[in-house]
Amino acid sequence: MAVDYTVIVVYLVGMLAVGWWGMRRAKSKSEFLVAGRRLGPTMYSGTMAAIVLGGASTIGGVGLGYQYGLSGAWMVFTIGLGLLALSVFFSARIARLKVYTVSEMLDLRYGGRAGVISGVVMWAYTLMLAVTSTIAYATIFDVLFDMNRTIAIILGGSIVVAYSTLGGMWSITLTDMVQFVVKTIGVLLLLLPIAVVKAGGFSEMKAQLPTEYFDPLGIGGETIFTYVLIYTFGMLIGQDIWQRVFTAGSDRTAKWGGTVAGTYCLVYALAGAVIGTAAKVLYPKLGSADDAFATIVKDELPMGVRGLVLAAALAAVMSTSSGALIACATVANNDIWSRLRGAVTADSGEERDEVRGNRAFILIMGVAVICTAIALNNVVEALTVAYNLLVGGLLVPILGGLLWKRGTAQGALAAVAVGGLAVIGLMASYGILANEPIYYGLLSSLAVYVIVSLATPATDPAVLAAWRERLAGRGSEPVSESVPAHQ
Repeated sequence: MAVDYTVIVVYLVGMLAVGWWGMRRAKSKSEFLVAGRRLGPTMYSGTMAAIVLGGASTIGGVGLGYQYGLSGAWMVFTIGLGLLALSVFFSARIARLKVYTVSEMLDLRYGGRAGVISGVVMWAYTLMLAVTSTIAYATIFDVLFDMNRTIAIILGGSIVVAYSTLGGMWSITLTDMVQFVVKTIGVLLLLLPIAVVKAGGFSEMKAQLPTEYFDPLGIGGETIFTYVLIYTFGMLIGQDIWQRVFTAGSDRTAKWGGTVAGTYCLVYALAGAVIGTAAKVLYPKLGSADDAFATIVKDELPMGVRGLVLAAALAAVMSTSSGALIACATVANNDIWSRLRGAVTADSGEERDEVRGNRAFILIMGVAVICTAIALNNVVEALTVAYNLLVGGLLVPILGGLLWKRGTAQGALAAVAVGGLAVIGLMASYGILANEPIYYGLLSSLAVYVIVSLATPATDPAVLAAWRERLAGRGSEPVSESVPAHQ
């Protein structure tokens, strides 16, 4: 394993070095939080694909393939569909708003009264997303070094916190590009063909496994529908995803770069399911489906290649973890703390002073994430709670604000409160992993939003006029906008 260890160590040191280099570029709030809003299509596509395809998409996607066959691709597939929908229908308008958080968008649309409560919901979602990604380090480092769970979480989490704190979004963007390349080589170009060959090819896989393993809908229609509700819609409104949209250098980059990233996700989804199906042929009686990825990597790959593929798994986890961490810190600082102390953020000369504050929040949130990850055991339940709250509480007011001009601040606040409380109550009643909380939570949020909006006075025409100006790209822009896009 010496060669494999060397590959991993070089990769981890490289991440820290890139983070240190990125620190020199993060000189303003805009540079630190959204990479100056000037990424070109190549970097934008790579970093967007990197953040949405995390440990759950890689290790979990292979596990679903092991359990269900090709239909196990649906979870990651719906993530790709969500990214495609966001990119094609909404990303250009979102990028033109020139904001930093989802809550700022809600304030612009509804007149400045939706920020704190929506910020708290979004903060809880991004925190749990960062926590669940951080827990995944334990699995990978256990395979690599037979490392204690707590030490593994501290090691992996500390590296992500370090490079994220140093350079903010610039460091995360640069490391994500490296991680995207490593992930593509490790999973798509190496692990996928080797797994299929080791399993005897597709003909042998079909001969060894039940026919339902090759049924595209074998995982079940209700499960697919739930994936669409949680992951496809979750992609449309998550702060971690929107913050990447804000980094685009132009409307065209946001639209077409995101479309390329979404298409990549669809390919990645199928690759994970095929790898898992091959693992089922090779290891038909694993104790847990989630062990499939680590087992096939450890037992079937040659020296050196094994280290690169495990580095790819680390890359998948780190990209999601760092994206969720900066999103969590941005929401905590800009949407909650700044509002509670009455501060006003602006794209002005004050930006330089705000870098230090945002850097401090990343460090504080990073420590909180690591501590929570050490204390938490059930990753699936934590992630389900996060996505249920996000979609149940915020989907309707966000999409309503973008699509329906009659929506009001009162309707938005009622939708967030009723949808969030309904999801929490229904999870307590039906169970955290049940489908009913997200179904009924969304319906109640939609009903309240429409009824309250129609029953209250329409949004001030001046607010809507200002909103339309921002959507058209005629709002105030940070100074860094004039810098040419980076490819």
